[in-house]
Amino acid sequence: MEGVMMRAPHSYYLAVRRPSGELATEQMPVQRPSEKYRILGYPVFRGIGTLAQSLYLGIRALRFSANAALEQEGGEDQKQQEISPWLMGVNLAVSLGFFILLYKLLPLSLTTWLGGRLPLLQGHIAFNLTDGLIRILIFLAFLYGVSRWKDIRRVFEYHGAEHKAVFNFESGRPLSVDNARQFSTLHPRCGTSFLLVVMVIAIGVYALIPFESFLMKFLLRVALLPLIAGLSYEVIRFAATHRGSLLAVMARPGLWLQRITTQPPDDSQLAVALHALEGAMALEHAQGGELVVA
Repeated sequence: MEGVMMRAPHSYYLAVRRPSGELATEQMPVQRPSEKYRILGYPVFRGIGTLAQSLYLGIRALRFSANAALEQEGGEDQKQQEISPWLMGVNLAVSLGFFILLYKLLPLSLTTWLGGRLPLLQGHIAFNLTDGLIRILIFLAFLYGVSRWKDIRRVFEYHGAEHKAVFNFESGRPLSVDNARQFSTLHPRCGTSFLLVVMVIAIGVYALIPFESFLMKFLLRVALLPLIAGLSYEVIRFAATHRGSLLAVMARPGLWLQRITTQPPDDSQLAVALHALEGAMALEHAQGGELVVA
């Protein structure tokens, strides 16, 4: 995505650079999930609600970005080229299926195969540790592989620009390209850290599953995804405010992983990120919300 999405508690703002070099923007007010459904304000449940909302906004941003990329000179054919919600739905379903295949079915199958040949892995704890290690290795290999693609590297540069802009805002210094350039691309509240924590938390949760059949293990690995996401959100939330805690140490590898998923941006990318941030803050201010980045 040639752009940056910024979120404040009640605001969504997306800035995308068109092929012509101009900025296309989209904005809208959003509700906290807990304001719509009270249960989503409680621990674990709030993580599930936040993740669901982030997924919705992410899909919306991707569709807007893709449509901006398809824009051509003349403008008459623009609507004909827009990506339909139906096509985005199919893409989401395929992506979800790929995720389950790659990070649930494949690790479980490999661990089961190894367990049939290595008696050491037949124990419940050893089995789940091996399953979790294989899952993390697949994740790291996939992430490193896609990072070598030129287009993905551009996405990671915009990701780095987003983090620098957020650091600039949180520092209290005036928002500018010169100031933002001085900050790190590694941010403790990044989704990359969240993904890695999810995989670590999953090892402990799966170790509590009493079933031995392959089918039940697989089905519960899929069914427990919301619970694992909620628990992982709580770990990230706690680690962000308790930097010296054990949970903060657990979350630290996610920062290291951002050396892959964030790259140093150029000044034009920083300008896009700052524009998105300023837009989100202006919208938040207009609604009387707290000026923080979600």
